[in-house]
Amino acid sequence: MALKTTVITGATSGIGRETALALAGQGHALYLLVRNTPKGERLKQEIADKTGNKEVFVVRCDLADLQSVREAAEELTQKLFAINILINNAGSVFEDRQLNKNGFEMTFITNHLGHFLLTHSLMPLLQKGQARIINVSSEAHKWGKPQFDDLQWEQSYSAIKAYGMSKLFNIYFTQSLAEKYANKGILAFSLHPGTVKTSFGAALKGLGKIMILLARPFMISAMQGAETSVFLATAPRLDKYNGGYFKKKKIAKTSAIATDTESRNRLWAISEKLLSRYMVWPAIVD
Repeated sequence: MALKTTVITGATSGIGRETALALAGQGHALYLLVRNTPKGERLKQEIADKTGNKEVFVVRCDLADLQSVREAAEELTQKLFAINILINNAGSVFEDRQLNKNGFEMTFITNHLGHFLLTHSLMPLLQKGQARIINVSSEAHKWGKPQFDDLQWEQSYSAIKAYGMSKLFNIYFTQSLAEKYANKGILAFSLHPGTVKTSFGAALKGLGKIMILLARPFMISAMQGAETSVFLATAPRLDKYNGGYFKKKKIAKTSAIATDTESRNRLWAISEKLLSRYMVWPAIVD
């Protein structure tokens, strides 16, 4: 079987780390897109030690920095002929409203806009690889509403609501990719990994902290949380589920608002416009 070339964001901890280990064990050539390169190099060595797979490479990519995303995409474009799997796994939640250097709210750019730019910057390689694009969303999308009049949360900030909206946007993005690129051989899926016992959300206070504490007895391990990502990256004959949302390795229902085509199309147009403003929007070869 031909070696699969897989790119994954947020691989240095939690679900991402377990996903990387599992796919390395199945012989994938891995490109780990990480913000902390020393941590990425340590994971690379750990993967080699545990799986014997030395086809693991570290690429610096800070999803909250648009220029860093473009530089990572350019590095991959120079090194690779094609990409077979792209796992947009990285995500974060912020107790207080924070902005990146371009003035984007950090939840929005880290969980949505950075991955939107990365995916499109890599689209020529993804098309050549007849790729699967896997976006790690969450059941938290059911808390989210598309707040298009205040994407940067300038009027009133809530960590839980901002996170929920970003996870809703992951689903919108997935559906749009499936619609726009199916005829190019692209499959796109979103997923809920489960409520996973990791350090994610450790800095939250108030209601967010209470919700995490209440859920902790029911949380699963990061290894269990990675199972659906690994399934979507490796299972055969998933074409009929293109654009679908998965839980526990099975197709699942989203919230009603997650099926709103008008909102989905509006998000796409706004995302393109925001990136064009900073001259980082790539020319896509359709």
